[in-house]
Amino acid sequence: MEQQLGHPRRWHILGVLVFSLLAVVLDNTILNVALKTIASPPPVGLGASQSQLEWAINSYTLVFAGLLFTFGVIGDRTGRKRMLMIGMVLFGLASLASAYAQDPAQLIVARAFMGIGGAAIMPATLAIISNVFPPQERGKAIGFWAGGVGLAVAIGPITGGLLLEHFWWGSVFLINLPIVLVSMVLIGTVVPESRDPKPSKLDPVGVLLSIVGLVAVTYGIIRGGELATVASVEVLAPVILGLAVLAAFVWYERRIDHPAFDVTYFRDARFSTAIGMIGIVFFAMMGAMFFLVFYLQIVLGFSPLQAGALMIPFAAAQLIFAPLSQQMARRFGGRLTATVSMVIVAAALAAYALMDQSTPVLVIEIVFFVQGAAMANIMPPATTAIMEALPREKAGVGSAMSNTVRQVAGALGVALLGSLLSANYREGITPALAVVPEGARHQAGESLTDTLTAAQGLGERGLALVEPAKQAFIDGMHVTALVSAGIALAGALMVVRWLPGKHAPAAAQERGPGKKPAVV
Repeated sequence: MEQQLGHPRRWHILGVLVFSLLAVVLDNTILNVALKTIASPPPVGLGASQSQLEWAINSYTLVFAGLLFTFGVIGDRTGRKRMLMIGMVLFGLASLASAYAQDPAQLIVARAFMGIGGAAIMPATLAIISNVFPPQERGKAIGFWAGGVGLAVAIGPITGGLLLEHFWWGSVFLINLPIVLVSMVLIGTVVPESRDPKPSKLDPVGVLLSIVGLVAVTYGIIRGGELATVASVEVLAPVILGLAVLAAFVWYERRIDHPAFDVTYFRDARFSTAIGMIGIVFFAMMGAMFFLVFYLQIVLGFSPLQAGALMIPFAAAQLIFAPLSQQMARRFGGRLTATVSMVIVAAALAAYALMDQSTPVLVIEIVFFVQGAAMANIMPPATTAIMEALPREKAGVGSAMSNTVRQVAGALGVALLGSLLSANYREGITPALAVVPEGARHQAGESLTDTLTAAQGLGERGLALVEPAKQAFIDGMHVTALVSAGIALAGALMVVRWLPGKHAPAAAQERGPGKKPAVV
């Protein structure tokens, strides 16, 4: 009976899980605000170079994406509450180590350990939600979960800006500790334990292949973002190796009787299309967010705190519409809701191609709000579809799969669309670099920041570089925005073609554990 009615304290449990996730999401958005301070020479910062700053972010992403799937499998087997508590302890200790890092190398290592903790936390939260909520309430619960994530994304930059105004850079990591401590108390007293009641035999080969494959692909993508090209051997070699290992993972999992993940679930159109939706949306969105940071802070001249505040409409829309997304899907059908939402996201991305130095702030805020509202009607239904396509006892694996795709697609978006922006910027700024000494021109043309740094070093002569640099960036932003919009439109076509319609049955509720998914 409990399976149909859900856990009696399920809404309290949801609140605890959303609060627990706050530290993980908050940390990633806070760090972006602190990068400039961390780059300052001691004692203000750590004197980190651009490459070291990138790896302070990427070491987390690399470990997080590589271990999400593995921890989802382990959590299903050994207990999701236990995995959540372990993740919280690791995340708290690594946050403390990050705050008191004495040099950039220590910060990079500490951030990698934070990635381990985050990878244990994220899939456990969604898996527990899927187990304590009955099918008819699960979509609404995931909507609230997504709204909480959106809120954390919004308050991160503002919180970071406020902390840096009053404290040293390490405070952006110390803020995690009270959240972690309170969360552990609440998890211990409110959240029930759950696990796969009939776990299959261990699949160490499958788990190892998944880690190696995901880490190699993610590393290659990150390296592509650093080098601003995908044509380098340093990018292609790890990506090709990773894809080959993942192909071996799929081949191996299909041939054993106790797979870590049953790859035949991808034969379910609802599951595979939802995974594809998440990947495409985050590819396009993270690529766009990459240029928005520079557009707001450098082209328009807003401070980090002001730029963070400008993102509030995006998160507010998520907070308002994500909990309502399941009602929309129920009323109009998942296919129509997702298709319209994907088209609106594409339109919002295309709107960035019309923005320049004179665009009113109100227009930017409206676009942010519309994009956030559309995103709120894509992510929760897609996540719900993924979770419902799997048996309840495999919820951790389903959650890990959706989050892994989100992380890898987001990193790929930043790398590829960032490279596109860089190439267009270099082409646009090259004629104006004649005032820069020949030996310094290559570095000065790498990015908008590099050009403005070179301009500052040239004194009055450098003033002639400022406007051409901003215009070259805006032109590159326009091209990148249109490509992002095109990718989102391709996602809409995919949804129309393959996502089941309004009356499609929930696959996981029709079949019992261990049965093969229906081919739709």
